[in-house]
Amino acid sequence: MPIIPDSKDWTWVLSRPCPECGFDASAATPATVPGNVISMLPRWRAALRRPDATERPNEATWSVLEYGCHVRDVFTLFDHRLSLMLSEDDARFDDWDQDKTAIEQDYANADPAQVGVELTTEGEQIAASFARVREEDWDRKGTRSNGSVFTVLTFAQYFLHDVVHHLHDVDG
Repeated sequence: MPIIPDSKDWTWVLSRPCPECGFDASAATPATVPGNVISMLPRWRAALRRPDATERPNEATWSVLEYGCHVRDVFTLFDHRLSLMLSEDDARFDDWDQDKTAIEQDYANADPAQVGVELTTEGEQIAASFARVREEDWDRKGTRSNGSVFTVLTFAQYFLHDVVHHLHDVDG
């Protein structure tokens, strides 16, 4: 059974802590992202090694493997968007349908070991990209296709919530 697409606008996490995972965006900056991402990678790899990593806990929830594929792709996508924000004035982001991507890339049937390697590689890449962001660039802007405007600072906070929240999803 296909997952019901998540249509929530999660930008609210920039103004208050997430009641589900406890993430408080106000504590995150582009400078803190690298250490946070790197520290989560071993937990992601461990989750992907679990014997039940390919099993959905219920019909409406992704498996650990599917979440791992999604986070790997989030790392890649956000690295590209960060690059746009740092190289273009008022960068624009194309829409990304994460549910369509999950189906087209067949997340449910991926190899968990390979996803662990790819997630680590992409996580290290985006951590390195955030590590190069200068504080004077934190106010550079980017606009998502739905009109949400981010600065590099709020983009870092929004990004980090996504990764923390999904690790909470698979740990819980």
